Amino acid sequence: MPLSALTMEELAARLEKLENKVEAYETKYGPLESPSARPAAKSTPAKAPSSDDDIDALYDNRGFEDSTVDSSALAWAANTQIGGYGELHFNRDLGGGGDNTVDFHRWVLFLNHSFSDRIKLYSEFELEHSLAGDGAPGEVELEQAYIDFTLDHGLNAKAGLFLLPLGLLNETHEPDTFFGVERNRVESNIIPTTWWEAGVGATQTLDNGLGWDLAIHSGLNLPTSGSNAFRIRSGRQKVAEAAAEDPAVTARVRYNGVPGLSLSAFAQYQNDVTQTTSDEDNSAFLVGGTAVYQAGGFGLKALIASWNIDGQSFEDNGADHQWGGYLEPSYTWTIGTDQRLGVFARYSHYEYARGIGNVGGGTFDQYDVGVNYWPIDNVVLKADYSHIVDEDDEVESLLNLGVGYSF
Repeated sequence: MPLSALTMEELAARLEKLENKVEAYETKYGPLESPSARPAAKSTPAKAPSSDDDIDALYDNRGFEDSTVDSSALAWAANTQIGGYGELHFNRDLGGGGDNTVDFHRWVLFLNHSFSDRIKLYSEFELEHSLAGDGAPGEVELEQAYIDFTLDHGLNAKAGLFLLPLGLLNETHEPDTFFGVERNRVESNIIPTTWWEAGVGATQTLDNGLGWDLAIHSGLNLPTSGSNAFRIRSGRQKVAEAAAEDPAVTARVRYNGVPGLSLSAFAQYQNDVTQTTSDEDNSAFLVGGTAVYQAGGFGLKALIASWNIDGQSFEDNGADHQWGGYLEPSYTWTIGTDQRLGVFARYSHYEYARGIGNVGGGTFDQYDVGVNYWPIDNVVLKADYSHIVDEDDEVESLLNLGVGYSF
């Protein structure tokens, strides 16, 4: 029917129907006017909106109209952060007795989300050794996945899967944050980094520089047979259908009240590190401490950690006392505005279980020297030399090269 034949009431009804269709189209696909006619979007920091007013302000700042963007989708994006790190290593045995390898050791993705100003998710997903699966050398691991609750007076609580508050590297181990291509062997075999468990925890930092951490969590499950028997590192269960017969508790006290100085003391107790119901007492107690001092370009790090484990089988195999420590001086120069060059030396001593059949393990003195070059913050090139002597005076000499990043 031609428009001229319609009554005013019919024309009004058609116009209302057309307006409804246009509104529905624009809601789904955006305004019909050309992009050049729309105001330019403004960039703002990814702040966590905590109310409807904040979300409305976020629309205005970014040049969106309420009808063009799903508010729930925008809030999710603004409250989600992605990060990660990675490191490639080349290891050469200068003595000729071992393997020479190149390995993309770790590729890690962080995915964090703020549900509100006080409730946040932190997670970490890792691929080790570039390839995982049947017959492959690597693993796909979930290293962190916990909910953090911000309380009052500097207090935070968390529940889920998290890194334990131990040593210097266990919680902070991005490759651009430490010297040396490989993580030091004290914090690999004694702590043992990287070590995560499932449970609940709390942490608080006070205005006077004191702080504390406390966690109750799943524990180790040390093997008592095979070549890896009684070794601390082999007891990590990684929260993968982990035996939960016996939990553990970890505590740490921190002090940062003097500029450039950071101190900590930590301890862990587990009633049975073999997760069994046998009558043998396999209780384990870890104690240790760290010290970090930085004055201008000069830095000094020190760590000691010691396990005492009860049980006749541990005593019979010389595994009831496993410990280690290191001292690491360093100096870093700033080059221009973005670049840094650092050199370090490290002396380490460590003793850990040999396992059944005396395969690996033992007592070692290790000497490391090396250099880190940061062309820009969060990207590092590394080189170091390691000289390792065991209790039988057998020597291992290694050259290590690496590149790493974090974001």
